[in-house]
Amino acid sequence: MTFANKCNEIFDQTVKLYHVTDDVDAMFNNPHEAGTIENRLARKNWIDAVQWHLEDIIRDEAIDPVAALALKRRIDRSNQDRTDLVEEIDAYFRQLYAGVTVCPDATINTESPAWAIDRLSILALKIWHMREQTQRTDATAAHIAKCQAKLDVLLEQRTDLTTAIDQLLDDIAKGRKFMKVYMQMKMYNDPETNPILYGKK
Repeated sequence: MTFANKCNEIFDQTVKLYHVTDDVDAMFNNPHEAGTIENRLARKNWIDAVQWHLEDIIRDEAIDPVAALALKRRIDRSNQDRTDLVEEIDAYFRQLYAGVTVCPDATINTESPAWAIDRLSILALKIWHMREQTQRTDATAAHIAKCQAKLDVLLEQRTDLTTAIDQLLDDIAKGRKFMKVYMQMKMYNDPETNPILYGKK
């Protein structure tokens, strides 16, 4: 099994596991051994699954404003956790390919492997929820047909992205491409760089 296909398998399993309770406060019992890349991939997708549903909840027009603010803060923390984990996955790849001799004409990719895998994780959630729409018994035939067409596109997109990720990893392993990772450096989360936060000191 290729690495990207392994990602898809783990992401699909994790999305399914989340929907056993469908609860944003449920504890995640990671089935993969701590310290492994599989463990990190599963944690990444769990964060995405929880955040997906938090984004649904906050769009409730009847939500209490105080609750909405608390939820927004939680989404911000989740975004930071997501970014940190993507960088952790890229660290795995940097270590994995540390001994590769880079070709003189090697090129850099537009994104790192982990950020491409991040998109694969989100796609697993889109596919699950779009498939759910096609199975609704309370929706019109037109709605189901529209969602089925979207699902077909998402599945094609996952096939293409899976292929592209595996090709990228193969190119890195053979020195045809090289990794150069820039940390996100999100300024609004840092009390030293967000003027609203450091202005209060």
